[in-house]
Amino acid sequence: MAELNGTAAKIARAYIEAIINKDVDKILALSADDVVCNSPISKLTGKEAFRGFQDGFARMITNITVLAVHGDEEQAVVVYDAETYPVPHSIVAELIKIKDGQLASTDVIYDSAPFAEHMKSVQPH
Repeated sequence: MAELNGTAAKIARAYIEAIINKDVDKILALSADDVVCNSPISKLTGKEAFRGFQDGFARMITNITVLAVHGDEEQAVVVYDAETYPVPHSIVAELIKIKDGQLASTDVIYDSAPFAEHMKSVQPH
């Protein structure tokens, strides 16, 4: 059984709170310099790329409802309902891996089709 108060679970809770608060600086403070983010749209490596990903997500968020946080010392899973401007409800799961007390990677899992449909309607700047 996973420890609900392990290191990864604690970092995952802080991470999702930072997402809720749109606090990208806090997200980056929790992350390793070489953090890896895998999502349906791309694979990013490093804090600056992760900042861009998180900045973009923060601009879209209207509300986040946390559904579950489970973890142990090395990894955690966070599941949440993301309400965003382009997509009213999207269930998101993130598998977060921790190394040396920092977020080393996150695998973000969600249905990207509604977001892709929205992007077709957006005019490039």
